[in-house]
Amino acid sequence: MTEKEGPALLARTVLQQCIHARLQVKPPNEDSEAEWVEIDRGMVIYICFFKGAEEEIIPKMVSTLVNLKLCESDSGKHVSVMDLPGSLLIVPQATLGGKAKGKGMQYHKNISKEEGFRLYNCFVSLCEKELASAVKCSQMGSSVTVKHGIYGSRQVLKLDTNGPYTHLMEF
Repeated sequence: MTEKEGPALLARTVLQQCIHARLQVKPPNEDSEAEWVEIDRGMVIYICFFKGAEEEIIPKMVSTLVNLKLCESDSGKHVSVMDLPGSLLIVPQATLGGKAKGKGMQYHKNISKEEGFRLYNCFVSLCEKELASAVKCSQMGSSVTVKHGIYGSRQVLKLDTNGPYTHLMEF
C-alpha cells in the first residue's frame, strides 16, 4: 500500500468521548503517592505533531476539535464538548506518529521533542481559553475543566467511556 501525495500531515489527534478519565502524571515513589489529573464527562484528546507543524495550525485544530459534534448529550443528541458542556483531558501521544516497518515501528516523521513540547503547551493553553470563553462552560463553573498530561513522559490512563466512540482527526 502506498501513501497518497497531498498536503503534508502536520498533526494527528484521536478523540474519545468519556464519562470519566484519569491520567497519572507522576508515578508513586518512596516519598509520595502518584499524582493524577482527572475529568468527568467530556472528551479525551490524544495529540501528536509532525515535522513541519507550526504554531499557526493550533487555532484551526482547537476550533475544529472543541466544536465537532461528537459528544452524546443526555437526550442522545450529538453536541460539541463546549455545548455539552464537558471537560477536556489532553494526552500527548507521540506514538500516533508511528509507521510500521517490518515488525517494528518508526517515528521519523514526528516533530522534535523541543518543538513538540512548545506546540503541545500552545495547544493546551488555547483549549483552556476556548472552554473558559464558552458561555455554557462558564455557567458550569469549575466542573468544566481542561486537564493535561506531561509532554514526553510515560503516563497511565484510566478511561470510562460510553461508547466506544473514537475518532481520528488529521490536520
